[in-house]
Amino acid sequence: MPKVFNTTAICIPDKHYMVNIEKRLQEIRRLVDDGKYFTINRARQYGKTTTLRALYRYLQTEYDVVLLDFQSFGSEEFRTESKFSRAFAGAFVKSFRRNPGELKENVEKKLEELLGESRVKTDDFTLMVLFEKLSDICMAAEKPVVLMIDEVDSAANNQVFLDFLAQLRAQYMERDFQATFQSVILAGVYDIKNLRRKLRPDEAHQYNSPWNIAADFKVDMSFSKEDIEGMLREYEQDYGTGMDVEEMAGLLENYTSGYPFLVSRLCQLIEEEVSKKAGYSRKTAWTREGFLDAVRMLLSERNTLFESLSEKLTSYPELNQMLYSLLFTGKAIVYNYYEPSINIATMFGLVKNRDGVLAVANRIFETWLYNLYLSAADMQKKDIYAVSLLEKNQFIVGGHLNMRLVLEKFVLHFHDLYGDSNEKFVEEEGRKYFLLYLRPIINGTGNYYIESRTREQKRTDLIVDYRGEQYIVEMKIWHGQEYHSRGEQQLAEYLDAYHVKTGYMLSFNFNEKKEIGVRDVCVGDKKIVEAVV
Repeated sequence: MPKVFNTTAICIPDKHYMVNIEKRLQEIRRLVDDGKYFTINRARQYGKTTTLRALYRYLQTEYDVVLLDFQSFGSEEFRTESKFSRAFAGAFVKSFRRNPGELKENVEKKLEELLGESRVKTDDFTLMVLFEKLSDICMAAEKPVVLMIDEVDSAANNQVFLDFLAQLRAQYMERDFQATFQSVILAGVYDIKNLRRKLRPDEAHQYNSPWNIAADFKVDMSFSKEDIEGMLREYEQDYGTGMDVEEMAGLLENYTSGYPFLVSRLCQLIEEEVSKKAGYSRKTAWTREGFLDAVRMLLSERNTLFESLSEKLTSYPELNQMLYSLLFTGKAIVYNYYEPSINIATMFGLVKNRDGVLAVANRIFETWLYNLYLSAADMQKKDIYAVSLLEKNQFIVGGHLNMRLVLEKFVLHFHDLYGDSNEKFVEEEGRKYFLLYLRPIINGTGNYYIESRTREQKRTDLIVDYRGEQYIVEMKIWHGQEYHSRGEQQLAEYLDAYHVKTGYMLSFNFNEKKEIGVRDVCVGDKKIVEAVV
């Protein structure tokens, strides 16, 4: 059976097209060899479980590896210390016995002792007893023992789990005097190092982290362009579509910034959906046009990743407000990981640090967020949205988007509706209102994303993809003629990167003597259609 692109559960090399993660495994192996305890905390569907499974096999030549999944533990197992200890002991023994090779008699004896004591359902089987038995197993084992636990988030708010971490920490601190794990790897979304527990029950305000022994995990788990190229070349060997592998890998990396689920899902959509659409074949699907169709499909579908992110925006109102401000006001937000909203957004994979300034993590997330906010009921009650709905059909001529006409009509309606608004309103609402006007016109056929080109974000480019054509629209606040002229020159140069001759500029001008309207300006061999409102 041929391989397929996979976006559910783990990826299996014999069944699924995958990037080569050998280099990542080597980097993680070095941490294990150095005896580090650490956490692989990455956003949802970032390949954590697939990496752990691959690492499990990768380490077994030199280590006895135990791989557990806390999602397989029910809530009852976390209810008391003894119940958790018994459940952990049973899962540990089962996993340990999966290691290749025949177990030494004394190791099997220690495993049976642990299993036997865990089956006696009393409160006497505590975490301390459990860890004494685990130490005995580590001492008897022929190879150093590595413990890996997936989905630790499922227990992160549980006191029993915090006490379990404290025991791991205590054994780590005493590793010079008693046998313990060579390395412990925890995997989940949340940064376990930020968990806190009381030092003693009678101390209400003094806390420490039970996982402050953890080393920093700096292995890059996103897919590079080269990673994606390798996966596509394997696919190309099977199907011979004639795709430009380098171009397609560049598009995938450019739009997703290497977010594993997004890369795989776009490939999956091209292969399973776009190639079956009228006018496409498997060969023509793996083109820029087919890729953009897959992007549209991705942004309009319900999937587990988007549903998870949507839930986070509801659960964390401060996160929602920060992202809304970042997208629509264009104001720079200094990246500070210790600011709670930024910490949460980073943890969930929504944002990144771009030269010290906060930025949405990738184009797909950015467009998804814009669509989410612009689809809100209160947004669609805006007058500017209503007039766009009424006029949207006139902007598509012969299958092409007439961006000049879009700007002309927007200037007219914005001036009529909001011409008396103050500067603060325009600075905070101008970008939002133009996107709100544009969205019904291209909805279902085109895509757009925002790209900031200055640290201060005073100038912002809106890139519109419509039926394979790209329209570059610079949106900016008027800061004088000199700044404006310099912007014209820079936009003209920027158009070369997109191989287009015409660009568009939308300026929000607060001068009382401004002349609203649209005009053409030639800069070298480029034409800029300028709109002033």
